[in-house]
Amino acid sequence: QLEESGGGLVQAGGSLRLSCAASARTFSSYSMGWFRQAPGKEREFVALIGWRAINTCYADSVKDRFRNRRDNDKNTVYLEMNSLKPEDSDVYYCGAKYFRGSYEPGQYGYWGQGTQVNVSS
Repeated sequence: QLEESGGGLVQAGGSLRLSCAASARTFSSYSMGWFRQAPGKEREFVALIGWRAINTCYADSVKDRFRNRRDNDKNTVYLEMNSLKPEDSDVYYCGAKYFRGSYEPGQYGYWGQGTQVNVSS
C-alpha cells in the first residue's frame, strides 16, 4: 500500500515536497516512480529512483528542478519540486515496481491514491 501526501497550491516559482509512504517491509526491493496525470490524459512519467537509490531518472520537463530521493529506513520516497510552473499542475502518483524501474506506468504493480498539485501563475 502506498500513500502520497504533500500536494497543494503554490505560486509559480515556489516549491513543494511530495512524500510517498509504503507499508511493505520489502520496500527496499522496489523501484519507485513518480507520475502525473491530467484529466482525460495518460499518466506521464516524472521521475524514478532505483531500489538501491543509486539510479535516478527524470523527465526532461522536470530535470534540474525536481529531486527524487528515498529513505528505506522510513519506507518513504520524496519528490522535491522546485521552480514550479503552472504546467506542473496535475495529480501526482507514486508507483512501486519490484526491482528494476520503468518509464511505463503499466509496469508498476502498486499505486497510491494521488495528490493534487496546483501551481498558480
